[in-house]
Amino acid sequence: MALLDIPCTTIKGEQKTLADFPAKAVLIVNTASQCGFTPQYKGLEKLWQDYRERGLVVLGFPCNQFGKQEPGDERAISQFCELNFGVSFPLFRKVDVNGPGAHPLFVELKKRAPGLLGSQGIKWNFTKFLLDPKTGTVSRYAPTTKPEALNASIEALLK
Repeated sequence: MALLDIPCTTIKGEQKTLADFPAKAVLIVNTASQCGFTPQYKGLEKLWQDYRERGLVVLGFPCNQFGKQEPGDERAISQFCELNFGVSFPLFRKVDVNGPGAHPLFVELKKRAPGLLGSQGIKWNFTKFLLDPKTGTVSRYAPTTKPEALNASIEALLK
């Protein structure tokens, strides 16, 4: 199945694919509300605000696989993100990113952009994948990479 055609469920329960978000660049992030990296929501929202008119879409996928740092249901996650960080970019239902129940989107992203030493696993929350929808090329960024560090890579895709 093509990356852009993998079905995903939004935090509001709507079925979508990446193709439903026409963009020149797609930033996909596994997120969590109770993580040391949670303040990155603010940087992700800034990227969304700064670049969405030019063709960037930011997509957040809450995940509870790392330290049980996303225990809430979809409503609690949505409210937390909106109230604490003003998140307005699309959020999706909670997913697994590793293991036998890993969401097909993350299975494909990990294949296209393996981690250090070719590792397929995602190590922690706020791992970022930047997709060029035209070519299918995916770049992977560690949880420690702050959203603002992606500006140059995003700019390159938006040209």
